[in-house]
Amino acid sequence: MLDATAIMRIIPHRPPFLLIDRIEELDPGVRAVGMKAVTINEYFFTGHFPGAPIMPGVLIVEALAQVGAVALLSMEAHRDDLALFAGLDGVRFRSTVVPGDVLHLEVHIVKKKGSIGKGTALARVGERVAVEAQLLFALQPRTAEVARVKEGE
Repeated sequence: MLDATAIMRIIPHRPPFLLIDRIEELDPGVRAVGMKAVTINEYFFTGHFPGAPIMPGVLIVEALAQVGAVALLSMEAHRDDLALFAGLDGVRFRSTVVPGDVLHLEVHIVKKKGSIGKGTALARVGERVAVEAQLLFALQPRTAEVARVKEGE
């Protein structure tokens, strides 16, 4: 199991945009299962929606992508890379996620060729499916991103 500190050693996301609390299962390059305890204190509930807080679906998809990035970047060959979104297919929002829910996030990497990876993703609250999607990742060296940031791009 990886806690938030260990996750931040693998992916560059930081609070408030680190959307996973821990990784419960990890098979590098193959599969990762993460979790997020959704609390009323989340920054996005201030405006989404006052009086009826619902976690934005796009942030659930982002949380799934972060779990998938952990699966890919845990591979020795990709430890110094960034995992970027390259595409989304078949995204379905099946049910809402609200404060008090525990979101279980599972990503299976079904294909990896060169710097491109594809995963199937499922977000659940208990047995209830919240989101399902196909995620496409593009891996690039993190050093290139750091160089671009230093150059002011």
